[in-house]
Amino acid sequence: MTQPPSLIWQAPAWPAMHYDVIRLSSELARARRAQGVVEGKLAGTGFEQRLELAAEAWSQDAVATAAIEGERFDLTAVRSSVARRLGVGNQDGPNAPRNVEGLLDIMDDAVARRDAPLSHDRLFAWQAALFPTGYSGLVKILVGAYRQHAEPMQIVSGRIGRQKVHYEAPPSARVPAEMQALLDWFNAQTEHDDLVKAALAHLWFETIHPFEDGNGRIGRVLIDLVLARDSGEVSRLIRTSQRLLNQRNEYYAQLERAQHSGLDVTDWVLWFVEQVRVSCEEASSAVDVALGRGTFWANHQEKVLNARQRKIVNVLLDAGPDGFEGGMSTKKYEGIAGTSRATASRELIELEEMGLLRKVGAGRSTRYYLDIPAWGPADSAGNEAPAD
Repeated sequence: MTQPPSLIWQAPAWPAMHYDVIRLSSELARARRAQGVVEGKLAGTGFEQRLELAAEAWSQDAVATAAIEGERFDLTAVRSSVARRLGVGNQDGPNAPRNVEGLLDIMDDAVARRDAPLSHDRLFAWQAALFPTGYSGLVKILVGAYRQHAEPMQIVSGRIGRQKVHYEAPPSARVPAEMQALLDWFNAQTEHDDLVKAALAHLWFETIHPFEDGNGRIGRVLIDLVLARDSGEVSRLIRTSQRLLNQRNEYYAQLERAQHSGLDVTDWVLWFVEQVRVSCEEASSAVDVALGRGTFWANHQEKVLNARQRKIVNVLLDAGPDGFEGGMSTKKYEGIAGTSRATASRELIELEEMGLLRKVGAGRSTRYYLDIPAWGPADSAGNEAPAD
């Protein structure tokens, strides 16, 4: 797309948002570099490994986007559902509830049908999928249609009687026209960068707040759709909802500030692009761990491990270079593997002798780390870890 002719770009429809291209240029460049690093690293992975990475990222992001709204999903059930959809990993886990499957449906639709136009009907289907019973909790809501109630749609927090109103959305009567303006803009080639478009689309949608419920989750799926149009299947690895969950208070504060700051939304777009950049950096680290895992098992493919030992090694690999705090002790092995203290001690020694683990410390302070360069404590020769 071409660069806009002026430094301050004017949106073509309500709300007449604009942003400062010069202020955004540095962070956009950093985000694009981080995205390019992920794509480059993925080129070094096999097809199955890519699917496994995508499945885990998708699962975590689905749980995260629900958690932002205070809804808890069973990660195990989400993982098994995603595994069945992608044909990878453990597909024999528990079935997810219908509302969870509905969220996965719309997240999948955003990526798989990324080139299809966004329409009222498509949004209606997305919202209906989130509420298959027609209820949000114990409250019956309108599904598969924009809100129609006469009272104002207010975004509030706090206990009943002490609620704080953060924002009042446009009246219901205006929603169809406002959404048509958004859809016309969304389906056109309107922005000089898709990361900016994702930021504006999310803000615009949340500002209209067109549905009785589900606006936050659908608004974040719009981000998925724009990123999928930008980078295809690679976008599944960019866990933006997980990042927004980690920054939830600031996320809400930034949205509220943008909705009250007039037409200049530069600060919101700048903050959003930064979150995408961090998401890309986290995805890059996840690819590093996956590549490290593949190399590790390739180097030890001739070693014979029992099921407990393989489980422990995989736990350490999953945790990453700095993820398993304090290293693996006999006591931790005993608990994770479900075995006796004597067996745990013997099997850890065997893993060390086979060259899979490296021992640090002695006596009750003995800890084991994967024998991978730069994994575990820097001083592998012997600073003792605290005892259990």
